Amino acid sequence: MLEQQPRDDKLSDFEYPQREAAFFYGLFLRGHSAEKLRLDISVPQDVLEKWDREARRVPEIRDIFERIVEYRRRVLAIFETLVVSDARGQRLQ
Repeated sequence: MLEQQPRDDKLSDFEYPQREAAFFYGLFLRGHSAEKLRLDISVPQDVLEKWDREARRVPEIRDIFERIVEYRRRVLAIFETLVVSDARGQRLQ
């Protein structure tokens, strides 16, 4: 039987948005569209609405949803910085 990890262990994954941003940046460097990757990183509006409804039904999970959204925003911000920095570097060459 598999042992479940405590919730805090799973939430510790939210401490490293730079890792996920680097993953997406690697895809960008391999030719994937920056706009498509931005969409993949962000949480779509329909998902946000679904999570909001679910959090009203089960208030204990609101914190988890908020942490996910904040994490995805941080990943997106780091990704944007990497893409902008890449574009600047290419202009200088």
